[in-house]
Amino acid sequence: MSYTLTVESLDGVTSSWNELRHCLKWGSIFVLPAWLKVWWEVFGSGAELYLRTLRQREKIIGLAPLLVNKETASFIGSADVCDYLDFVIIPGREQDFFKVMLDDLREKGINQLDLRPLRPDSTVLSHLVSIAQNRGYEVLCHPEDVSLVLDLPSTWDEYLAILSKKQRHEVRRKLRRLWEAGNVEHRCVEVGREVEDYLDIFLKLFSLSRDEKASFMNPKMESFFRSLAKAMAEIGLLRLGIIQLDKVPVAMTMGFDYNDSHYLYNSAYDPQFNYLSVGLLCKVLCLKESIEKGRKKWDFLKGGEPYKYQLGGQEIPLYSCQIIIK
Repeated sequence: MSYTLTVESLDGVTSSWNELRHCLKWGSIFVLPAWLKVWWEVFGSGAELYLRTLRQREKIIGLAPLLVNKETASFIGSADVCDYLDFVIIPGREQDFFKVMLDDLREKGINQLDLRPLRPDSTVLSHLVSIAQNRGYEVLCHPEDVSLVLDLPSTWDEYLAILSKKQRHEVRRKLRRLWEAGNVEHRCVEVGREVEDYLDIFLKLFSLSRDEKASFMNPKMESFFRSLAKAMAEIGLLRLGIIQLDKVPVAMTMGFDYNDSHYLYNSAYDPQFNYLSVGLLCKVLCLKESIEKGRKKWDFLKGGEPYKYQLGGQEIPLYSCQIIIK
């Protein structure tokens, strides 16, 4: 078979995503062109872009979203804001894609792949590792974190039945206490042009959070969050949850709806309302709304925080993988 490896631009891939979205397997929101473009514009300084599509005649087989530093290639993205990454390939064409890509990387003098974070079902672990080993390349893969995912039932009552007796009681008790505290409004909104107004509220609440959260949101990170929210809103994926108590915003979630899944990306709340568990309940109510909308999965994303287990999340290991190209 004859293949062509084509150099792409992020602008070009982003503008043609509507054409590409149905022919390639986009494993998560973190590999969508809009996400990659925002990350690159904020954090990509000093690296060289290696963005390639493999084509068989006019048909696109896959996309390699990589960046290069010296002789090492890694994914566009970083573990602090991208929970898992991967290549984007038509299922069943992984062998063809990786063979051509590895040959091209070697010809360009790139002698190492440093790929992370990876889900167990990533194309890296399911296909690239064995291809590299068969070539005699050195491959080192290690667990480095966990992610938690919940398969959503069809009703809220079925969800509560999943929880332990203690957690079910706690959820009901905390919700009852919240509703009794005043005039409470919760809503999940698909944000459009008003995205900046909501982000102002979210970032203000974020700044009130514990020290490590506040220090995380430096000026560059704030720029990333604002640009990301705008870009994802433009393609209809951004979803913000907000609790207002007596018309005052006290907690928010920032997430994305994609492929029948909700990705809980980040959250913020006002600590003075911690006695009402507003941070946790904003997540719970957003989860309830996802069930009512017919979503199939709730992805709590990376990190083993206790509340994720308490709300029914199931652990998935995340890996890093280094491949030495000889």
